[in-house]
Amino acid sequence: MPPALFAGVVAVGLAVSAWGARDRVTWFLETVWVLVGLPLAVLARRRFPLTGLLCGLLTAHALVLALGGHYTYAEVPVGDWVRDTFGLERNPYDRFGHLMQGFVPAVLVRELLSRTSPLRGSRWLAPLTVCACLAFSACFELLEWLAAEIGGHGADAFLATQGDVWDTQWDMCCALIGAVLSLLLLSRVHDRQLRTLTAVAPGPRRSVESAG
Repeated sequence: MPPALFAGVVAVGLAVSAWGARDRVTWFLETVWVLVGLPLAVLARRRFPLTGLLCGLLTAHALVLALGGHYTYAEVPVGDWVRDTFGLERNPYDRFGHLMQGFVPAVLVRELLSRTSPLRGSRWLAPLTVCACLAFSACFELLEWLAAEIGGHGADAFLATQGDVWDTQWDMCCALIGAVLSLLLLSRVHDRQLRTLTAVAPGPRRSVESAG
């Protein structure tokens, strides 16, 4: 799928999710990563094109965030269906969102490190990728804490704790599981794409062994 089509899917998804969103502030907080990341990816597409695998994953993650922003994570209908069908105590969409928070950034971090650092092919690439994903997850939890301090009960929809006192720990655990699964399942495919991707660097063109 051409990168422009990925971008178009994300833009349409954002527009649809914004229309009639249950809570405008929550929608913005949940989708701000997409609102910032999409223009950056478009602007950098010529100088630093991404692998098809990463584009697809980023698109899927953006749609997950858009859906959660539209309904709020605790009230996403598909999560209610899963909860009722399997007799769970809570809507699990928030857990799925945090699993994706590790699964997709793992490929993003891996691609950036492989193409811009000496870590390509190093045994340290995988553990440092997981550490970066955990660091991002921890930063996100700190942002949630800040939102709770500023917004009080008004931030409940964004936090989506659903009464779970261990919600922060579960969120980071899900991100960890997602990152590890991503590396186990996708590293070979990612390496093949990285070997053939041609990145255009500033100034003279240079070929970067990247995904293909």
